[in-house]
Amino acid sequence: MEALQAKGNKQVNLQITGMTCAACAIRIEKGLNKVDGVASANVNFAMEKASVEYDPEKVDVNRLEESIHKLGYGTVKETVDLQLEGMTCAACALRIEKGLNKLPGVKQATVNFALETAHVEYSPGEVSIHDLQKKVNQLGYKASLKTEKEANQDHRGKEIQNQKRKLLFSAILSLPLLWSMVGHFSFTSWIYSPEIFMNPWFQLLLATPVQFYVGRQFYVGAYKALRNGSANMDVLIALGTSAAYFYSVYQTIIWSSGNGGAHHVPALYFETSAVLITLVILGKLFESLAKGRSSEAIKSLMGLRAKTAIVVREGQEISIPVDEVIVGDLVLVRPGDKVPVDGEVLEGVSTVDESMLTGESIPVEKKAGDAVIGATVNKNGVLRIKATKVGKETALAQIIKVVEEAQGSKAPIQRIADVISGIFVPIVVGIAIVAFLAWYFYITPGNFSGALEIAIAILVIACPCALGLATPTSIMAGSGRSAELGILFKGGEHLEQTHKIDTIVLDKTGTVTKGKPELTDVITDGDETEFLTLVGTAEKNSEHPLAEAIVAGIQEKGLSLSGTEAFEAIPGFGIKAVVEGKEVLIGTRRLLERFEVDAKNAYDTMAKLENPEKQLCLSR
Repeated sequence: MEALQAKGNKQVNLQITGMTCAACAIRIEKGLNKVDGVASANVNFAMEKASVEYDPEKVDVNRLEESIHKLGYGTVKETVDLQLEGMTCAACALRIEKGLNKLPGVKQATVNFALETAHVEYSPGEVSIHDLQKKVNQLGYKASLKTEKEANQDHRGKEIQNQKRKLLFSAILSLPLLWSMVGHFSFTSWIYSPEIFMNPWFQLLLATPVQFYVGRQFYVGAYKALRNGSANMDVLIALGTSAAYFYSVYQTIIWSSGNGGAHHVPALYFETSAVLITLVILGKLFESLAKGRSSEAIKSLMGLRAKTAIVVREGQEISIPVDEVIVGDLVLVRPGDKVPVDGEVLEGVSTVDESMLTGESIPVEKKAGDAVIGATVNKNGVLRIKATKVGKETALAQIIKVVEEAQGSKAPIQRIADVISGIFVPIVVGIAIVAFLAWYFYITPGNFSGALEIAIAILVIACPCALGLATPTSIMAGSGRSAELGILFKGGEHLEQTHKIDTIVLDKTGTVTKGKPELTDVITDGDETEFLTLVGTAEKNSEHPLAEAIVAGIQEKGLSLSGTEAFEAIPGFGIKAVVEGKEVLIGTRRLLERFEVDAKNAYDTMAKLENPEKQLCLSR
């Protein structure tokens, strides 16, 4: 029957975009059926899906998608971020990345060891999120869907506390073993070492909990890696410490049975295995702390958001969490409040501090019809805005997304490190075996314990973890710190290229100045003291940021300011006031033109200044 799928063929469902009529569906269907290797293709216009049966030996899904794109249509590609658990080194991240990329329908999967996340671009018609999680679980790790709520949680808090407890426990048990080892050296004979510390059974008692309780994570990690046909840092640690521990157990049993002779001093390496595990746990703690510090930029950006919003529903003003605001809500923003969401001003006039987004030190005046951005600060006046973008669609959320993607992206140099990490462990194990044989048979013939020490040192010291962690941690730290300073990188490759920069061009005033306006120069053709007294008295009644800067600058000159006889704020223009019987106008060129004030001489004088953009000119 034709309905039966031919043996060896595969079936895929592709979500198609761009179809406008049934003729589009027919065109795509005919185009797919002409592709070599396609047994049948059926396109459903209503469902916007194409069901294709194809021979995987002749054609793949990427080729099918290319055919659809050439016909002028598109296919849906979705992305998902997974939170990973159980990774212990860069080799683990590389193994998960390779496993995910082998799944049909996965266009690209990128795993970041430092962030403990996987970013996957996939075709929803061919593979599901459940399939991605299942694959990660098969590899011996755990993957959960990374929601915005989960992203806000401190995943590493428990990990750091757990590592601290293990480190303390391991250090307490390892200290007597380290003490006994130090006592063996001739130059440390003056250090007192209790006799019990030298007892093999006592050392076994101390080393065993460290080896199998604290070190359990290395055995588990090594088992998972070997089960999947690869090796990682855990394999090196498990091999090295186990060799030292079990050889010491063997020596202890011989000593206890008396077979080694009455004066036999067993060659014990309990301190080697215990101290090595302790040091590796210390390294794990440093890694966790580095990861935590590097993600602080994301937390600080999230902290800019307003926590609540005042919305008007059914004529009532109610305060709700900002996450509950929906598009179309009427939001009330009072003076001093953060704008909770992106929106459009419906009523009110105010100035809004947008420096967190634009770098501009001078707040922007807002009136009906103007757009406002979430997390900016309303300086004065009440605004009623209509919510146009909420949640992940706001400008701040997009900035956070850019920073997260930059921290999770791979720089070109990191891909080289990943390749090296993938083959590093087998090479190290091979070198350790060769070194052991060379020492045992040639360099120090018959000296098993000496050869074992060499092999253990190579296994444990030659760890690829630093190689795999250094680059992603550097990207996280660099992009995170730059985000705190207002500089965003869209990817790790851009951060890597910054060493080639020899010229930087800036076009935002707040980027290179103090970030707030201040009075620098006064230009007047009359008495400066009288002029400043009139201006300061008038501006004292204004809430405009420039007015505050002017008043502060005048008061620094020690001038006293009286009260006004009349005051009027003219939105978008400036102010009009009466001080000591004199009319004072302060504002824009349009304000002076509106009241027919000739300020040409003042503007001409300002234009002749060396740095006119840094000057402030007042006219009356």
